[in-house]
Amino acid sequence: MARQADAQKAVERRFGAYHAPSVVKVLSDNGPPSIAKDTQIFARQLGLKPCFTPVQTPQRCAARISEAFVKTLKRACGQITPLPDAQTVLGLIGGWIEDYNDSHPHSGPKMRSPRELIADQIATP
Repeated sequence: MARQADAQKAVERRFGAYHAPSVVKVLSDNGPPSIAKDTQIFARQLGLKPCFTPVQTPQRCAARISEAFVKTLKRACGQITPLPDAQTVLGLIGGWIEDYNDSHPHSGPKMRSPRELIADQIATP
């Protein structure tokens, strides 16, 4: 119920009404909350068209990578910084991304940041 109220508020904030002026496609994963019949019906009532990433496709993989990136930012930066509102987050996110790419160690590339890994690959013929 809270998710529906949030969705309705978001649509109202974006379009100034409880219904989008034209159909808006909304892309999500195939998780149970997203594919639930009630969720799809409610989305259509708001003027939204639910669309889903295909299973076992590059689009799905990209969605997982994006989700992992957002979770990492939240865990590494968001939990240690006071975030009273969205404007504060928007002002800080650029610095978080720079830190993520320049300084934040990643377990996959042997605890190097992405830019360190790229620099090493360029330096090694």
